[in-house]
Amino acid sequence: MKIILNGSNGRMGREVIKLAEAGCRNAEIVAKVDITGEDGYRHISDVRESADCIVEFSSHLAAEEICSYAKKSGTPVVFASTGHTDEEKKKIEDLSRSVPVFFSANMSVGVALLVELAKKTAAAMPDADIEIVEVHHNGKLDAPSGTALMLADAIKQVRSNARLVLGRSGHARREKNDIGISSVRVGNIVGTHEVIVGTDTQTITIKHEAHSRALFAEGALSAAEFLIKQPAGLYTMQDMIAGA
Repeated sequence: MKIILNGSNGRMGREVIKLAEAGCRNAEIVAKVDITGEDGYRHISDVRESADCIVEFSSHLAAEEICSYAKKSGTPVVFASTGHTDEEKKKIEDLSRSVPVFFSANMSVGVALLVELAKKTAAAMPDADIEIVEVHHNGKLDAPSGTALMLADAIKQVRSNARLVLGRSGHARREKNDIGISSVRVGNIVGTHEVIVGTDTQTITIKHEAHSRALFAEGALSAAEFLIKQPAGLYTMQDMIAGA
């Protein structure tokens, strides 16, 4: 499986390269792209090698350039970065009409299972309060995390009247249909997501902890392997799990 890696000199890009060199998913990095221009191309538009898939692990700001290249070349794309704006998401959706696109706020299979469990728990306990707590390293820019928003969106599918509350301050009373999200940025924590579902009589806590960034790199390569077998469309981690 031949891969064009965008964001090759970043933390996650280096993890992808390390796994590919170790033989993970039979992946071969045929072109490295990074804004630094180090050990490869500065822009994906300069890439001359053909590939089975693009893995995008740089920044949401690369979305427009990636979409333009993928549409012209007909290359499937795994978008593994986070923090995309609504406009960028629209470009990604438009691209998926032409080529297979994998778009997920988190590349962990474990997080995909967390999402499903949170959704089922919220449906089974319709009167429970729900809060989401996400913890990441002090260098993460977007808050709340894309994964926390993905969890909230999944819960809202079974809580149609839910209202998203980002952080809590002041003296306002918690409303019955609130889904609260609290963001913590500290140290070098890779990523922790916790969903707390509670009533007056019981509390269920569902938690996922990432111990290594290699987890997300491995997930991105698994997504690429899944994606290159699919027709044009927009795919998520849930689709990959269902097709496993």
